[in-house]
Amino acid sequence: MAAAGAGRMRRATSALLLRAPRLPVRELSAPARLYHKKVVDHYENPRNVGSLDKTSKNVGTGLVGAPACGDVMKLQIQVDEKGKIVDARFKTFGCGSAIASSSLATEWVKGKTVEEALTIKNTDIAKELCLPPVKLHCSMLAEDAIKAALADFRLKQEPKKGEAEKK
Repeated sequence: MAAAGAGRMRRATSALLLRAPRLPVRELSAPARLYHKKVVDHYENPRNVGSLDKTSKNVGTGLVGAPACGDVMKLQIQVDEKGKIVDARFKTFGCGSAIASSSLATEWVKGKTVEEALTIKNTDIAKELCLPPVKLHCSMLAEDAIKAALADFRLKQEPKKGEAEKK
């Protein structure tokens, strides 16, 4: 008898749930997180997207990633004979903040010397873009990409073992 009563109760509850008004999905979801207008600008109008010739001796390439969030950033710099960065390009797979951080980084390194570019810090990028704490890893990635590109450029400037012995 108790089992039959429980069955009727389940059916009645199911019928009530099926007839209950549904709330729109929008009301159930969390509020959308808003990006600062500087992030949106760099995301919608990214500067310096593309690639440089990675085999060129005066081009340094930095490829970095953040396994926790899946962001991957490639940043390349082209340096003239005086040590000044004359061009910078990036390609980024990631969120809007990662793309904006890459875009801003390429703008900032252009016109700087290799030594000056090393002074660009993630905190400066985060402050400029008004990144929230949850997105600080994007600015850290941009700083790491700059350092990796500069390290690659410097490595290419060192004479190869065979070349050093010939001189």
